[in-house]
Amino acid sequence: MERLLMRHIRKILRLKWTLRRSHRDTARSLGISAGAVASVVTRAKAMALTWDAVGTLSDDALERTLYGPKLALTVARPGPDLVWMHTELRRPGVTLELLHLEYLAAHPDGYRYSAFCGHYRRWLAQQRTSMRQVHTAGEKTFVDYAGQRPSLVDPATGEIVPVELFVAVLGASNYTYAEATLTQRSVDFIQSHTRTVEYWGCVSAVVVPDQLRTGVVDPCRYEPKVQRTYADWARHYGTAIVPARPAKPRDKAKSKPASATHKRRR
Repeated sequence: MERLLMRHIRKILRLKWTLRRSHRDTARSLGISAGAVASVVTRAKAMALTWDAVGTLSDDALERTLYGPKLALTVARPGPDLVWMHTELRRPGVTLELLHLEYLAAHPDGYRYSAFCGHYRRWLAQQRTSMRQVHTAGEKTFVDYAGQRPSLVDPATGEIVPVELFVAVLGASNYTYAEATLTQRSVDFIQSHTRTVEYWGCVSAVVVPDQLRTGVVDPCRYEPKVQRTYADWARHYGTAIVPARPAKPRDKAKSKPASATHKRRR
């Protein structure tokens, strides 16, 4: 809600209650938003104010009536029930404005509207957690290339050669295989997979690659089409290719940290 001057609040109530103007006309007349007009009118009605009653109140008294008293920062104020607020906001027609009015009715010395909303928004930001992924041993291998290309020095010429860093990680144990290749082309991509399973001495039930053109021809979220040579490789080793969904970093949460670790060690 916009912080308004008392003269604006009085003008809003005069235009609404004596001139019967719409929210939009009132907002345009005063150069404020229609939401600010609606907020003032809602609060005034909730406090059972009339235009005659507003005329008898001083600016400080009107502000206290609409928004509650100003308290020193050192004064402890009763906090809002944030879990209850979150539940109530799911109901049709319930807004933070209405919840703040109910809060002030129960706690006249409580937080003003901006602080009230700030408490709720900070609490809400902390609730955005993700479900933990539980990996079964031998079930999944996550493969990807590092985003930033490392480089090698050609021992014969001293030339610095940019390379690709292939990383494979077992889901349950975080056991990692990494190697550098000259390109991400199909031949290097498939050979890196082969050397991975040879190094580990085993093959997981599922291989989860990122949506790389080398391995995934059609990066569809629901039915991605795996490149034919990659599908043949999986069939040969008795595993399945299940590409990570586009724009879903949690699907490849194992391979990204591993690639970052190996880049730091190079």
